[in-house]
Amino acid sequence: MWRMAWILRWTFGCALILGLCWSEGLAARAPAQTVVTDARVGAHGGTTRFVLELTDPVTARIFSLANPYRVVIDLPEVGWRLPARPLPQGVGLLERFRYGLFKPGVTRVVLETRGPAALNDVFFLGGTGSASDHRLVVDLVSTTRAAFLRNVDSPAISVAKTRQVLPTADRRAPTLPVTFVPAPRKPEVRPRKPLIVLDPGHGGVDPGAIGAGGTREKHIVLSAAREFRSMLEKTGRYRVKMTRERDVFIPLRDRVAFAREVNADLFISIHADSIRSSRVRGLSVYTLSERASDQESAELAERENKADLIVGIDLTETTPEITNILIDLAQRETMNQSARFAAVLVKELGRETRLLRNTHRFAGFRVLKAPDVPSVLVELGFLSNRRDERDLRKKSYRLTLARALVRAVDRYFARVEQAVLP
Repeated sequence: MWRMAWILRWTFGCALILGLCWSEGLAARAPAQTVVTDARVGAHGGTTRFVLELTDPVTARIFSLANPYRVVIDLPEVGWRLPARPLPQGVGLLERFRYGLFKPGVTRVVLETRGPAALNDVFFLGGTGSASDHRLVVDLVSTTRAAFLRNVDSPAISVAKTRQVLPTADRRAPTLPVTFVPAPRKPEVRPRKPLIVLDPGHGGVDPGAIGAGGTREKHIVLSAAREFRSMLEKTGRYRVKMTRERDVFIPLRDRVAFAREVNADLFISIHADSIRSSRVRGLSVYTLSERASDQESAELAERENKADLIVGIDLTETTPEITNILIDLAQRETMNQSARFAAVLVKELGRETRLLRNTHRFAGFRVLKAPDVPSVLVELGFLSNRRDERDLRKKSYRLTLARALVRAVDRYFARVEQAVLP
């Protein structure tokens, strides 16, 4: 009997302790992040309706941009758990849409429209408390280019849970200009260890190229950059920084400014392109030139340089410092150093993988325009080619490329150090 009483007391005590721990855990648990659970598009009677379903109400900021025509929706940072089906596109006025983390704290949805479009209505529905019962509804109607351009000069619309009363269509969907002043170059202090900046291309709302099997460039290059960083740091000879550590959009000009701000000794931008011909495969390395080495390189640079544009940044007010500084004679030596590193990198990569014909190429990539940081852009392969896409998805293959990159960096800095010795 006493044994049974002891067991009952022990069981009750354990249950009490577990209950207290469980209740404290609930109290300490952070509130769940708002999640977008579906995105739908429909067209009826001249109106195109775009709907986002969310687990919680949020405040949205909506504005328009021209050239190309876009309607931009900024939300607080949210998670995405969309159904396993292709994103809707080619419905009514909507050509396609993209989404992702624009910057910490801000998720951006960009609606690319087939022509000038105006907000006919925007409001929230739902709110009964069930999951995914909150719907952000955006109704678009066609308008004239002149009316659309007038909208671009108006303040942005903010919409919360309550229904908004909008003015006439000619006065909607504005934007705020984006201006940028590059940070001043810090005085050069040669670090004990060279600093390498790795720049994973695209990110967040800008997925980059999408492979034949659905692989997104932004994910592949971020994984590759992390592996490159790890292998470089393990040598103990270099310091490494990255322009982005997670799936977030970084404007091209900010990537350049970051490299200059941290006094980088070498800047390596990492990409994985797509091309019309699915048979073309292989790796290539680009350095800056205002004259592209071939038409393919020119088209690639044009696509990459439009990355800021397609995700909803207005570049009309951008100051011309970065462009004008290209004529500075100081950049000539930087371009020479970039070409030297590219040549070494091509040789090392060629020992490990298939290279594209005329591997070292030239084009006017905006991300390579830091006037005082040797810079290259590496295309790891073509996601439009199933073989390249399959290889790049393998960590073992990316590590092979990383080893070649480390050897190239070693050879480059060995030559630089020899050049500065008395």
